[in-house]
Amino acid sequence: MDGEHRTERYPGDLLALVEAYLEGLDFEPDPRSVRLVEAMRYSLLAGGKRIRPVLTLATARSIGADPASVLPAAAALELIHTYSLIHDDLPAIDDDTLRRGRPTCHVAFGEDIAILAGDALFAEAFHVLVARQEGSPAAVLAAVAEIARATGVQGMVGGQYIDVAGTAVADDDLRTLHALKTGRLIAAAVVCGAVLGGADDADPYRAFATELGLLFQIVDDILDETGEEAELGKSVGKDRAQQKMTYVSRFGVAVAERLAAEAYERALTRLDALPGDSADLGAVTAYIRRRRR
Repeated sequence: MDGEHRTERYPGDLLALVEAYLEGLDFEPDPRSVRLVEAMRYSLLAGGKRIRPVLTLATARSIGADPASVLPAAAALELIHTYSLIHDDLPAIDDDTLRRGRPTCHVAFGEDIAILAGDALFAEAFHVLVARQEGSPAAVLAAVAEIARATGVQGMVGGQYIDVAGTAVADDDLRTLHALKTGRLIAAAVVCGAVLGGADDADPYRAFATELGLLFQIVDDILDETGEEAELGKSVGKDRAQQKMTYVSRFGVAVAERLAAEAYERALTRLDALPGDSADLGAVTAYIRRRRR
């Protein structure tokens, strides 16, 4: 089955579903807030592979559910991811001026509007999820709780704090940092797809997604050191310049590559244990392993 996972193409039909849904979100702004919504949509519709929402749709489809049925939850995850990118790029944090090949939100709209755009995307994510996601009340509530926990102190924001505060010093700290900052939202994407798709037990999906999140971050660290800015669409070498603790700074590129390969194999092993047709999930896993942007 590993061979299938390595050769399947990225699920473009799921990506198209996500793009169309995101494009349709207009947030019904007051005329006096149009510029704010422009900033939100500027970052939200900047493209990319939409890994998190595609994972949600792919997980639901692997169980036999209609992928379109979980689009609100998938969109909520992308709104939150976009908010995190806007805030990460701010001068007070990573001070980045390039994202997906064009000026970052604060460069294009100003720091004040960028902060508010991120705040609004976070709030609108839960509005979309609660107002539009169909399913049993228990399943929708579980998805809300999963996403909220994945983005707070015990998730993305907590991991970002450890990163900017420089409190990660040991190897275990590094894994915890990235499990919170990156892995939790990726895990939430898979778990929400499983819960809303009707899975009896979300734990095997979480186990797979945990390794997937680790793989994503190791590859991201490697690309920050070895990638090309034109291909990545963002600045490279920022982690080294800011003396951040990464898998590359801690272990070197060669060992980081080995750790990525090991995480990939563990992810495939856990993917093989999932029921249903996991071809789409395998395709996303393979993409994360070989991605160059």
